[in-house]
Amino acid sequence: MGISIGKFGLAVLFVAALPGIVSAACTPTVADLRGDWGQARFTVELADDASERAVGLMNRPQMAKSRGMLFVYERPQAASFWMRNTLIPLDMIFMDETGTVTRIHENAVPLDETPIPGGTSVKLVLEINGGLSRVFGITVGSTLRHPSVAQNRAAWPCSPP
Repeated sequence: MGISIGKFGLAVLFVAALPGIVSAACTPTVADLRGDWGQARFTVELADDASERAVGLMNRPQMAKSRGMLFVYERPQAASFWMRNTLIPLDMIFMDETGTVTRIHENAVPLDETPIPGGTSVKLVLEINGGLSRVFGITVGSTLRHPSVAQNRAAWPCSPP
């Protein structure tokens, strides 16, 4: 099943060709991604403790195309996800401590309990609607700007050095 850009018409609005995203302030509820493909912005919920990470996006029948959930770990570690009780397909974007994308798992199958490994040095995981990473062209090597990334290590810091 292919995904047409038309289906995600509103999501295209979040691809920034304007310098406004580059100069925007970092806030905990906004995750910016950029790469050779352009830029994207998602309004995110944070899952930054064990209980929030355990629940994630379970039992939600839908999620707006401009939304996501950002999982934040205390330190880089091995991380694996599954889709138990998750009702919508998701793309999982795994990142290291600099906010650099190291792996992308596209279209995780709802309710599937098969482990989805993210790697051994995962610090952050951004979950967005299934298929959006392909629509935007998000690739390994893309970078995240968010205050959860230690700014002295960030590949894309919140404010210019």
